[in-house]
Amino acid sequence: MTDQFETSHTYTTLVIGAGFSGLGASHKLLEAGVDDILILDRSDRLGGTWRDNTYPGAAVDIPSMLYSFSFAPNPHWSRVFAPADELRQHIDQLADRFGVRHLIRFNQEVTALDFVEQEGIWRVSTSSGIEYRARTIIMATGPLSDSSLPTMRGMDTFEGHKIHSAKWDHDYDMRGKHVAVIGTGASAIQIIPELVKTAESVKVFQRTAGWVMPRLNVAVPPALRRLYAAVPATQRASRAALYWGHEVAALGLVWNTPITTLIQKLGIAHLRSAVPDPWLRRQLTPSFRAGCKRMLVSSEYYPALQKDNCKLITWPIATISPKGLRTSEGVEHEVDCIVFATGYDVHLDGPPFPVTGLGGRTLKDKWTGHAYGYKSAHTSGFPNLFLTNGPNSGPGHNSLLVFLEAQIAYAVQGIRTVVDHDLIYLDVREEVERRYNIDIQKRLKRTTWMTGCQSWYLTSDGFNASMYPGFATQYRKQMRDFRLSDYRLVPGASGTQRAVADAELAEA
Repeated sequence: MTDQFETSHTYTTLVIGAGFSGLGASHKLLEAGVDDILILDRSDRLGGTWRDNTYPGAAVDIPSMLYSFSFAPNPHWSRVFAPADELRQHIDQLADRFGVRHLIRFNQEVTALDFVEQEGIWRVSTSSGIEYRARTIIMATGPLSDSSLPTMRGMDTFEGHKIHSAKWDHDYDMRGKHVAVIGTGASAIQIIPELVKTAESVKVFQRTAGWVMPRLNVAVPPALRRLYAAVPATQRASRAALYWGHEVAALGLVWNTPITTLIQKLGIAHLRSAVPDPWLRRQLTPSFRAGCKRMLVSSEYYPALQKDNCKLITWPIATISPKGLRTSEGVEHEVDCIVFATGYDVHLDGPPFPVTGLGGRTLKDKWTGHAYGYKSAHTSGFPNLFLTNGPNSGPGHNSLLVFLEAQIAYAVQGIRTVVDHDLIYLDVREEVERRYNIDIQKRLKRTTWMTGCQSWYLTSDGFNASMYPGFATQYRKQMRDFRLSDYRLVPGASGTQRAVADAELAEA
């Protein structure tokens, strides 16, 4: 296959991203008989988020068996919560298992998407200068796929070393170094226990204490792994048990209920058992309802904070200084290195590149302030564009892969509709999208995420464009229902009569 062919050919589907989303979507497209596809990835290798996050201690914070596709189980996880290198290995194996490696073009960072209405074609611009064409697009980019150093006063004056958790510098030797860690979220609580093992000192700068639950990260016995490989039904049963256990947790983590209070009591019990010092416990006690921010899972974090070479700092950072950080009470903390375990670009107002749809409208303009879509899979005015990890698809209690699997199946249904009916395009109706989002925002008002804390789930004015207010089971059910009547269908010349007939049938 030559570049000349690729740039002149119009693909049925172009997939952006070669992580879990992109590989899973490509596999399901091939299963559905759609084989004219191409996958673009900005990097030189597979992995998506797990390719980028190689910081010390990186691991899944939901059981590995759930953090994988149900249609591609891995019986060989070494631990209940697999380390990142196993995730990367698993993703690499998926490319061969699915037979999609030859479809991937690396070092092709998408810089713009433009829809040509008359042809029903998306023009895909890349940083390499190569332009691709496709009838349909799957945006298979992760919700936390982009990172940057946060904007902080004095950032450019620091004379030491700066590291972002998503761009770890493995050449920098932490031994004998004085290190500051900014952030106490999901990445930080994995990094800090590793840093205290090697650094001379570690100062942890906390803005808000989070709810931390213990993590029982035991090794999976070899005999059990062999059983999973020999009798797949046993692994499916274990996965189902984990799935329903997490579904039950939604009663306290998604909705603000008495079960939320019970979860808080369990969190406080864990804190009391792990931290004997009353003052440190007070500093680590959250001031918001459990679930309002992302729940943290670690049995190593609290012990790490109590090591002789570790100190928790709760004073706000006033400025970065040439020698370290100065907090608001006037104390300067001199360090050799600052680790930023924060600063992700969540893209609540659209992807990191321009997307231009019908009539020249841009997705950034449409989503300014408030991103929204239909079933998190489409957004009106941008035909034949299928989203994964779209607006209001985030889980607060279950595996992202469970939600992602449903989104992929929905996208395949939509693409098969375009192909089977020879449509120029399908576009979700504005009124359908509007009704859906009115309902979503109404349901969100009753969730823990709207109980008053600040989190990356919300925009600056408090709009929740990230999370799905329900059970994973509800989300999967809605994604199995692909209704032609929800869409405006624009047929091609050969598909006119059939598409119109199907649309009329769907309306009826």
